[in-house]
Amino acid sequence: MDGGQPVSGFGELLRSQRERAGMTQQCLADHATLSVRAVRDMEAGRVRRPRHETVRLVADALRLTGRARSAFEASARRHAPVEEPTAPPAPRTAIVGRERETATLAHCLTGDGDRLVSVVGLGGVGKTRLALEAAWRTHRSELWPVHWVSCGDRVSVAALAGGTGLLEADGDRPALLVLDGADDGLDHTLLDRVFHRRPGLRVLVTSRSPLSLDGEQVVPLAPLDTPGPDTAPRDLADVPAVRLMLAHMRRLRPGLTLEPSDTLAIAGLCAYLDGLPRALEYAAGWTLLESPGRLTERLSASPFGLAAPPVTHCERGDVREALDEALRSLTADQLAFVRLLSDSASDWSLEEAAAAGGRSAQHCHQSVHGLLSRGLLRLTPDRSSARFAVLNLVRTVCREQYGTPGLAPVPGESLPRTPFPAALVS
Repeated sequence: MDGGQPVSGFGELLRSQRERAGMTQQCLADHATLSVRAVRDMEAGRVRRPRHETVRLVADALRLTGRARSAFEASARRHAPVEEPTAPPAPRTAIVGRERETATLAHCLTGDGDRLVSVVGLGGVGKTRLALEAAWRTHRSELWPVHWVSCGDRVSVAALAGGTGLLEADGDRPALLVLDGADDGLDHTLLDRVFHRRPGLRVLVTSRSPLSLDGEQVVPLAPLDTPGPDTAPRDLADVPAVRLMLAHMRRLRPGLTLEPSDTLAIAGLCAYLDGLPRALEYAAGWTLLESPGRLTERLSASPFGLAAPPVTHCERGDVREALDEALRSLTADQLAFVRLLSDSASDWSLEEAAAAGGRSAQHCHQSVHGLLSRGLLRLTPDRSSARFAVLNLVRTVCREQYGTPGLAPVPGESLPRTPFPAALVS
């Protein structure tokens, strides 16, 4: 006993090992580069949460090895705080069409061991839902505690540490921190401090654009894959964008059956709306009142002709607002480049885009990379070389808001007069 405080098992073991080594408290403190008060408090049991680094320094000073050292460190861990097995928020719906992305993101965190991963893309592309799915997979398969923080404002070190207890828990234990919606950026000292104190911690961030932080692994999230001109009618229901829209429709109308013409119209809508999950959710909500074919006619003039239906219960803004915000975030040079690319409905190679805009290959590469990370471009699948295209929704905004830049289309190309691939409406 010391000062009326109960002596912990770790404190008793520390005093026993110190006396066996023939060291005074002052001597041990000097060798461990600690204060004598710190040694005194640990032996008296007043320090219930010895840090891992402190325990290591003391064990080194006592020259403990083998079983003696293992027992010493285990005794300290028994008296360290036990981190509660926290879980992320419970998802209310199944995730549809993102199986590949979920597996990739979970592997980035647990397999590759990246400590800071950012999922970036347009508002409404499904960043939060993907992060939630990856967090649940990590929680269930790896038994990691998950701390979920919704970032309405800029996150401070004090708010984060006080809200999750991250800085007080066992630093070596693997854990996942999710910072959802960090669109206003993060204080660099936040991650520096947390990463230093928690070597086992991984951080997953969702944001509209990369945060440009040291060690950041950026995962751009594109809209869902959509039907193409070569998609066979029997395969339409397996395309991720069509699967998601059908899932939304069946939540509103359980037992829904569709005619072949309805399936074609739905596939066309998915292609017209770029497979953007929020846009698909809105369109599916209106099919409660409109047939897919009638909805196609109403949206043919503009994809923004219908507001979000009340049944979606979405509180995060509409699709047009998300696109306007993404375009406003661009530099003047990036905006000019995306307007230039929007003048053609076809896809581009880097060489074609550089020649059309009178840019160097390096300059073009940087611009394309920035636009891809913001979700304004998408890579064209099944090509032998990398090609990309502006989202149809982005082209529409550029034409409505900025007009066309006057760039002559690539020979043989013209802006589409129908919103759907010909194979889907023939």
